[in-house]
Amino acid sequence: MSTVPMAASQVAAIDLNQPGTYLHWSIFEISVANLVVIAVMVVIFGAALLLPFPHRNRTLPPAAELAPGGEPVPGAMGDDADAKMWTARTRRFAVRTLPPQKLLPDRQPAYVASWVYVFGVASLVTLGLAIVSGFALAVGGTDWWHTNPVGHFCNSMHLWSVELFMAFLVIHLWGKFWMAAWRGRRALTWITGVVAFGASIVECFTGYLSQQNFDSQWIATNGKDAFNATGVGAFFNVMNFGQMLLWHVVLVPIILIALVGAHVLLVRVRGVSHPLPAKRAGWRDRAGRTAAREADAGPWRGRTRRYDILKEGTIATAIALALVLIMAAVLSSPDVPSVSVQSWAKVAPADFLGTAAGELNGTALAASYGPPYNHGTAAVQQVGPVNWQTLAGVTQPVNAAQDFVITPLKKLAPFSPALAAALTTYTSAPAAQQQQWATAYGNAVTKVTFTGGTPVVPAANDGPVPVMMTNELTMARSGALDADLLAQRQFYGTDFTKPLLFIADGQYYANQAASMHLTGDQWGVMNETGSYPGQPWLWLYQLWYHVAPFSNSPDVDVWAVYLTGIATLLLLAVPFIPGLRDIPRYIPVHRLIWRDKDYGQATTGEQAPVGSATTGRSA
Repeated sequence: MSTVPMAASQVAAIDLNQPGTYLHWSIFEISVANLVVIAVMVVIFGAALLLPFPHRNRTLPPAAELAPGGEPVPGAMGDDADAKMWTARTRRFAVRTLPPQKLLPDRQPAYVASWVYVFGVASLVTLGLAIVSGFALAVGGTDWWHTNPVGHFCNSMHLWSVELFMAFLVIHLWGKFWMAAWRGRRALTWITGVVAFGASIVECFTGYLSQQNFDSQWIATNGKDAFNATGVGAFFNVMNFGQMLLWHVVLVPIILIALVGAHVLLVRVRGVSHPLPAKRAGWRDRAGRTAAREADAGPWRGRTRRYDILKEGTIATAIALALVLIMAAVLSSPDVPSVSVQSWAKVAPADFLGTAAGELNGTALAASYGPPYNHGTAAVQQVGPVNWQTLAGVTQPVNAAQDFVITPLKKLAPFSPALAAALTTYTSAPAAQQQQWATAYGNAVTKVTFTGGTPVVPAANDGPVPVMMTNELTMARSGALDADLLAQRQFYGTDFTKPLLFIADGQYYANQAASMHLTGDQWGVMNETGSYPGQPWLWLYQLWYHVAPFSNSPDVDVWAVYLTGIATLLLLAVPFIPGLRDIPRYIPVHRLIWRDKDYGQATTGEQAPVGSATTGRSA
């Protein structure tokens, strides 16, 4: 079923799609619409020249009354009014919150002397490399890396910078957990870091979906079920590679960079968390707990060490860039070709014919999938009182019989009298008769043989369906069916929803994925084609597909989303949950990070001055 673009008159109060009016004189011809725009611009410019500017008399004092830096001499004129200006307030807040010595520090606490601290900088550096290599890919367009050696090398750099970024980010998160880094009013620092990690997963996910190779296809066709089951698939279509590419290069990066920026600023404002005491102090009264919290939140009063942040960042960049270049040159990047309807029909014609018959008689999954494609129920899932999938509705209409078989064949019918006659017979028959013919053919085609490439199906009461299916196979082998399924969508042709739903209903596609260890029972969400690393950071989501009773539930996709979401919320809320936030105290991994027992502070658990590293158990 093709969709028709909404006319502008349906969304505009005044329909400007009507023929325009044009004026001509001498060598010029211009539309009245353009003249109106120019006239409005002239009026605006004239108003800017003539209208008085508000508060134009509020001026600075003479130069003699200005301090050497250009600021008014205190008390000279209007200081109180100036101080209330938004700009002045913002400047004072920024300077007070982030003075230069915090933004670009040259000293840091002596305890920041562990390799675990390096991974924060490493994460930032590899994120920068991922962005730069993404820019390089964008120079050549969306497909040059499939066909051009330079493009493929840029893609390899992008892959390995992303792999390093995610690895370093996870290690950084591990380290901060075992440091209990949320102590000392640093909960927001922890939260922004966890949310940035979540945004990084979305960014990587949309990146994989944008590749338009086999891995991209498989992730899309399997990932759609979870998104559809939660209602998100109604607007986030993982099989629309154009949409995923825009999310990957525009929307998510803006959010991710904003989160990372906020996280880094919070680290600079609040500083790094102080070491936990070598020995866990016993129970404290309220005063003791308050003092401990104040100590964790206060400034560090122990020894410090030199810290050349720009030098460290430069060295980290050089090392990370060298690693990325070496891995890109030596290991390259995966690019298993995608499966098309054409390649499927050529390699597995019997499977293609059987699947097409299933689409025609409604037994294939796409024919009765449910929202957002149609009103079927075959893939509708629900956990809890609300069915989000049904509530989201049908937003990407798919009629499998019409879209995959009837409509494409109608394009071919004018060139084939036999096909035209068969289509007329089929479409003019009652629905029950159509169903009977298609079912009979579907049963018979399981024993199909091929003579000179032409399918020979045992005789059955299948009416005109054999002629239709023979032409469908011919059309698919020529590549015309791929083009038609994409042509049913307007404009750029990047929405592969229909061809992928059709391909995914066949067994050939699943067999290819199984041979590459990409299926669900093979922990396929985490795997990549070949021997390349995939997405190990998705282990928690994949886990639920292997744990009873969820693994045996028809609603497993919803369960996986809900349980992963709950675990993520728990991770976000670690600073506020007693017991969970105390795990680093009970399992003292932090002793391997903070090895020096003398940072110029008390180390026996007794009360130390505010700002010490050794007091402090947060409430």
